[in-house]
Amino acid sequence: MSSRTAAPSQDGATARAAAQARAAAPALAALSLPDRASLLRGLSHTLGDNAAHLAAVAEDETRLGVNRLRGEIRRTQVQLEMFADVVEAGAFLDVMIDPPDPSAQPAPRPDIRRMLVPLGPVAVFSASNFPFAFSVLGGDTASALAAGCPVVVKAHEGHPRLSDLTGELAADALPAGALSVVHGREEGRRLVTEPAIRAVGFTGSTSGGRALFDLAGSRPDPIPFYGELGSLNPVVVTPAACAARGADIVLEYVASVSLGQGQFCTKPGLLFLPAGHTLEHHLRRAIAAVPSGPLLGSWISTAYRATLEELATHPAVTPVHLAATPDDTRTSVPALLATTAESVRAHPELLTECFGPASLIITYTTTDELLETLSTLPGGLTATVHGQEHEDELLARRLTAALHAGRLIWNGWPTGVAVTAAMHHGGPWPATTSPLHTSVGSRAISRWMRPVAYQNMPERLLPAPLRRANPWNVPQQVDGGLPGRSAS
Repeated sequence: MSSRTAAPSQDGATARAAAQARAAAPALAALSLPDRASLLRGLSHTLGDNAAHLAAVAEDETRLGVNRLRGEIRRTQVQLEMFADVVEAGAFLDVMIDPPDPSAQPAPRPDIRRMLVPLGPVAVFSASNFPFAFSVLGGDTASALAAGCPVVVKAHEGHPRLSDLTGELAADALPAGALSVVHGREEGRRLVTEPAIRAVGFTGSTSGGRALFDLAGSRPDPIPFYGELGSLNPVVVTPAACAARGADIVLEYVASVSLGQGQFCTKPGLLFLPAGHTLEHHLRRAIAAVPSGPLLGSWISTAYRATLEELATHPAVTPVHLAATPDDTRTSVPALLATTAESVRAHPELLTECFGPASLIITYTTTDELLETLSTLPGGLTATVHGQEHEDELLARRLTAALHAGRLIWNGWPTGVAVTAAMHHGGPWPATTSPLHTSVGSRAISRWMRPVAYQNMPERLLPAPLRRANPWNVPQQVDGGLPGRSAS
């Protein structure tokens, strides 16, 4: 493992990148949908053609494993290809046309035509734990380019060389100014305040995200800040499920907790088990079998060890298993800790995200106590229920109504986020700063667009998707009806 390469000098780099993005915005927004889709597919091909070199550089900087990294490159390609399909279909423009109606009540209605248009240049902050899928050409960038917005990426300090390499390859496949990469925390703060930047996408810590969120809101012209911050991702096991298949559930739970050394935003951080369960032996054996491994960097390992020590030494917490602390400070310490639902309600400080291979087991005595405790949890990206379908139907309804998260999972695990149209990777604070939106799936594109309505506009002045001839052949919802391919 080589030492991290120092980021290049950034004197004026952010201002230049923002200016280039501003200059590129009109032409990128004006591209036909097939041409825009072609750019996205070209980026996917570029990643595929350079996958071996990219994975090698990423492994040198992150130590995530070449196989994992090659898989992540493919996921990143899939995201780009999905957005190319979304662009070609045209429905993302959300075209609505209400023809004039002189007999409308209470007053005659003018001709109103509405669609979504690009916001303009977007800033994207890369994540440490996904150096491809949430980085320079990750979902935020792909969805912004699909919307017709140039992107300035603030590279993560955990993989600066990979970020530059990916940015250089992408720049060769895109119009000038459509994608730039800058480095450094100070440059990141400058980027949020650059007048040309019209929105920000962020994946990272709650403290860092909140600081940038406040900065975006304090601008003379506040801009949207779409931040994915922190999530506890609770898992609830009903008494019936615990009795029927408890041993299997806890083995799967430990596997989910330790996947990628626990460095996933969807790692299950809380496991609710009924009091009196007899699964402690299975839990200890499963977590003891988890090997220590490298964490992504000192900034993660330092925070992980500090948070784990605070939780493990809390008077209301009992360690189930706590691995010996290795000499290598970047190596993980797999751990399971235990407490009670009553203690969680009395000590809200226990509800702290521990980013790494550790989780807190919470025992509950009654359904009412479980529901009361769930009501105290902060918002999350995910929440999971393991139950018996027929025995637990009424309980499951109560649980899913009580869980405050963007994705509810039945008899599964939150790690692994499918890249699909229906996926919602978001949630109430502190999971995200904007629970209406997702950072994964085709709906991610809507973050980078805004609606414009055109009233009584001459045909020749209308954007192509709003014209009667519909030259782009996009779905048009006419007079409140279902979307079709032409308007009268």
